[in-house]
Amino acid sequence: MTTRDAMEYDVVIVGAGPSGLATAIRLKQLAATAGSELSVCVVEKGSEVGAHILSGAVIEPRALEELFPDWRERGAPLNTAVNEDRFLFLTTEKAYKLPTPPQMHNDGNYIVSLGNVVRWLGQQAEELGVEIYPGFAAAEVLYHADGSVKGIATGDMGIEKNGEPGPNHQPGIELHARQTVFSEGCRGSLTKGLLSKFNLRDGVDPQTYGIGIKELWEVSPEVHQPGLTVHTVGWPLTRDVYGGSFLYHLENNQVAVGFVVGLDYANPHLSPYEEFQRFKTHPEIRKFFEGGRRISYGARALSEGGFQSVPRLTFPGGLLVGDTAGFLNVPKIKGTHMAMKSGIEAAEALFAHLAADGQSGNETLGYPERLRQSWLWDELHQVRNIRPSFRWGLFGGIAYSALDTFLLKGRAPWTLRHHADHSQLKKASECAPIVYPKPDGKISFDRLSSVFISATNHAEEQPCHLRLKDASVPISTNLALYNAPETRYCPAGVYEIVEDGSGPRMQINAQNCLHCKTCDIKDPTQNIDWAVPEGGGGPNYPNM
Repeated sequence: MTTRDAMEYDVVIVGAGPSGLATAIRLKQLAATAGSELSVCVVEKGSEVGAHILSGAVIEPRALEELFPDWRERGAPLNTAVNEDRFLFLTTEKAYKLPTPPQMHNDGNYIVSLGNVVRWLGQQAEELGVEIYPGFAAAEVLYHADGSVKGIATGDMGIEKNGEPGPNHQPGIELHARQTVFSEGCRGSLTKGLLSKFNLRDGVDPQTYGIGIKELWEVSPEVHQPGLTVHTVGWPLTRDVYGGSFLYHLENNQVAVGFVVGLDYANPHLSPYEEFQRFKTHPEIRKFFEGGRRISYGARALSEGGFQSVPRLTFPGGLLVGDTAGFLNVPKIKGTHMAMKSGIEAAEALFAHLAADGQSGNETLGYPERLRQSWLWDELHQVRNIRPSFRWGLFGGIAYSALDTFLLKGRAPWTLRHHADHSQLKKASECAPIVYPKPDGKISFDRLSSVFISATNHAEEQPCHLRLKDASVPISTNLALYNAPETRYCPAGVYEIVEDGSGPRMQINAQNCLHCKTCDIKDPTQNIDWAVPEGGGGPNYPNM
């Protein structure tokens, strides 16, 4: 067995997203104020900081203000203030303007490329002395003999498809820490194991998810309105499917357009990708993109369960922050401010814990309590019933949400529950097929041309990181009962049914994977296990 080098730190952070970098920055700020030394390391599976970051995004700068009150002077890339909100209900041909829900009022917020905000946060962290290692995927959690978390190991590089070391093999590195922070984003692969090992989901609802699919366009100057946000509900989704769209007008004639579909949908014939492409052909939407140029494409899952789905956040030797813990305000369609706030509170608790207790592997029990005393907890609790109310359909959800917001003001004496998304899929025979129009290559596009502009790449010879627990299930169960839904819910064409002489078989095109994790979430038998590929693989999103 190849021996791995080991490095020692006070704190190791997995994932250089908003929550992980906020944790690192605040730790270093606290150490500087106290005049003490604290070694902090961040590992990031993307080829660079920001490479895998994808969000709408309208950012509420509340947590950023706490981290850097002088963020404007520091040049944070929040360049386009929101100056108009529109909320539309779409039918097949028409658009009806609705009152904008109070949670979606964006006064004081900014339309941003979250990837560029995260790149800027990475620069601030490095200036404070944080060590950041992009291109290194955390592939394994390490444990002390007593079962507490010891740190993580990065994945080996240069492993061949057969699992054997190739000529360019480099073993991973062990990173040991007094405390390890997991900020992997939605459905983190290591977090999934921690949830199971430490029973962190005991007593809470299953997490529920959405898939967000996004494109960045350069549009004609005549239709560009910097600072405009547009959200829609209704067409093309049927009323029993939770979801909607966004259009955000940034600077430089750029418009971010995206579509979110709740992954608790029942009809296995539904394709979130095709729904998005169809949405752009609506007359009210198409007008923004005619004569424009599509620049980039990407997709990622979102944690939508909110308050009732937040797991236990600490365990011996580590804790969870950000979207991997489920901090997203669904009615606001915003999670960045919550992710950063959770990182700030985690850092405050960690710093106090490490100063008071020199032992590795102990539990930072002050972190959940700090969160419960913060505005994050109040905000999550207030909107907890809005997402699950849409089980009653679009109009039932809107009616309940109005009641909850305006009359009850988020203080209802009940809490609505969630169900696991994969359990909601019905058999194909019970659902109406959906016929999607062919892409026109101007406004709507096929999946493979979309993946191409995401700059997705993986080392060709590595083992498949999309692992089947039982190789027979895709045909014997998924194809037979659900008409192979993985061929439709994946926004990158990773899963394909191929006919050969011996009958149908599942082909996995792992090279296309956008790391959205939808397959890990929605597979009806939970047979697909998404694991990290080699570090540096996956999409390389510019300005997303």
